[in-house]
Amino acid sequence: MFDGLHDIDWASMEHAYGSAEEVPALLWALRSPDPEERRKALDRFYGAVHHQGSVYPPTAASLPFLFELAADGATPDRAAVVALLVSIGRESLERGFEDDGTEIEYYPPMGCGQAVAFLRERGEQFAELARDSDPDVRLAAIGGLGLFDDVERAAAVLRERLAAEPGIAARLRIVEAAATLALRLPTASQQVMDWLAGLAADPAQGPATRLAALIQRARCAPDEIGEDVVPAAVVLLRESARAIPVRPIAPAPSRPAPPTDKSPPQIVAAFADLDRHTRVYAPTTALLRTFHEALGARVPERTAVLAEQLSSPDAGSRLDAVRMSGELMRTWRGDHTRLLLLVAGQLTTDDQEVAAEAAAVLASCHPIAAPAREALAAHIDAQRAAHGPDVWAAPQALMRRSHQEAVRALARLGDARALPSLLAALDSNVEAWRAIQVAEHLPQAADELVPRLGDHLRRIDLSQQWNEMSANAILAALAALGDPAAVPAVVDTLGTAVRHEQHGVTRSALKALGAFGPAAGEALDTIRSLTTATDAHVRPAAVAVLWTAGGDLAEVMPLLLALLDDSITFRISDAADLLGEIGPPASAALPRLRNLLAHDYEWVRVPCAAALWEIGGEAEAPAVLNALLQAMAKNPATANHVLACLDRMGPLAAPAVPPLREQLALPCRGGRFQSIDHDEELQRIGRILIARLDPRAPAAPTPRTM
Repeated sequence: MFDGLHDIDWASMEHAYGSAEEVPALLWALRSPDPEERRKALDRFYGAVHHQGSVYPPTAASLPFLFELAADGATPDRAAVVALLVSIGRESLERGFEDDGTEIEYYPPMGCGQAVAFLRERGEQFAELARDSDPDVRLAAIGGLGLFDDVERAAAVLRERLAAEPGIAARLRIVEAAATLALRLPTASQQVMDWLAGLAADPAQGPATRLAALIQRARCAPDEIGEDVVPAAVVLLRESARAIPVRPIAPAPSRPAPPTDKSPPQIVAAFADLDRHTRVYAPTTALLRTFHEALGARVPERTAVLAEQLSSPDAGSRLDAVRMSGELMRTWRGDHTRLLLLVAGQLTTDDQEVAAEAAAVLASCHPIAAPAREALAAHIDAQRAAHGPDVWAAPQALMRRSHQEAVRALARLGDARALPSLLAALDSNVEAWRAIQVAEHLPQAADELVPRLGDHLRRIDLSQQWNEMSANAILAALAALGDPAAVPAVVDTLGTAVRHEQHGVTRSALKALGAFGPAAGEALDTIRSLTTATDAHVRPAAVAVLWTAGGDLAEVMPLLLALLDDSITFRISDAADLLGEIGPPASAALPRLRNLLAHDYEWVRVPCAAALWEIGGEAEAPAVLNALLQAMAKNPATANHVLACLDRMGPLAAPAVPPLREQLALPCRGGRFQSIDHDEELQRIGRILIARLDPRAPAAPTPRTM
């Protein structure tokens, strides 16, 4: 077996992490009788040799040996090997070739062309694997049938397999492979689409197969999706839900627990969330994701589909639908009230995992989640009534997560009914970091939150680097709450962070002190010493709080002018932000700010333009407006900052109305990071500006939903 394996100079080739000399050992390990050895070898192959889908020269060179493993009935986990082959083929075609078939040249060279050339000669072998006696092998091989150029052969095998395969998963995969073939090869498009249309209309086919055919045809031609497609899909989805057996949500596979003694709890939780979100519970979920991708900006139609998904009797289907609902609301603009209420309706389910995911989605969509407020409060009250006031720390993991996520969602809405659980978390120190992350949204409870947050801050051991995230989170919460009672704890933390050279915490402590203004005056000596710090972030933060706490313009201006001359862009923008806060007394900075409007980075030009307006006023308006609008056109992520300045410019911002209308007409979320919170603020200010600057014009258009 593996003839010629050692004739290849593997050490001369590289994968994602260097020399590929380990590839022969990985190939042999894939044939090992030890399941753990096979698992590690496959993980390493995906992680290094096929890293994130990349196809390197050693990836392509391994294909003959992977095929040998796949064809050998004595190979354990043959399906996993076949899936790897299909993945390499798919990624080679997607990454290695233009739409017209021209090979893309990479430097250093990749293995895509070599891989495709080899696999194109193996169409018959894939067809045989698709007929294998092992159903898992057949399922894995089906995807390969859509990747090669013999249209007639591939279409014939797909039809043959559809007639022969009884399982839903295989039938869905066959229909998907047909659509992939049509999308890859225009000569196959009409033939495949006609076949899919026939399948969708064929009452002899099961509802899941018909649904797959309907959706995959829509995937092939999304611009041709008619008004009848979504209603037909909803009916077929309902029939599929009745036909597919209802199953309880499968428990998560056991994995080694990550070390928690020196890992920030936020990081541990992030990996748990990532693992959770990669799981799929229903056989139709991938298909429905394809449908949502095809529908794109058609928010009402997608909401109708999700409404049906959320009404499924199968808990796993609803769990997948809850996550997809969150993705829709966080990505696309529109009126999401109906969908929010449908997600909130999942809080009352008996399945705690679905309830927890519903609460987590509502928390992630908190800028628009007000319609779910009462449902969240009722869920929290019911849990407290049934399980007592310490339900935040309930031993049952799913119940605990369900309660915590609901509390966090309600807190993000600024609702004081979340406070008892937050205080319980801070007092018990059970996953208190989750409460700390949302404490800033309850400023009305600062008198109860600030002392507890201060106690947590003082207990953090800043000699350990891994505590940085926890300290930063508390400092951010204290800054947002704005209670000067926090100043002593923040000052102590600043001194400790400086001693331990915790630059990230030092910066956070400085920013927190800046929120307290003159009340932070007791720390001026330490602050002053940090204005010459070598850390790139600490220095501008120290200059900022030197102004807010000390207010000595003569002391601060030379430091700010020096920052404007810095080569580090965020130092320039930080200085410009502070100069804007100072306003007209900072007129000495005007020449530098005018020059910086020609900087090549938008995140320098925008804050400098805003500062120019705050300092120079009306005389600077033409240059400011031009710089802001050009920056927003080139980099839409600056829109929040641009609109904030336009809002302060009054009638002089009138020329911005047309681009504002264009911005608000976009169907997808915009603003910084395209996040829901930044986008909702962007829309709010944009509508106010348009109404103010052009009161005779119609209201700003609602986003296009196609």
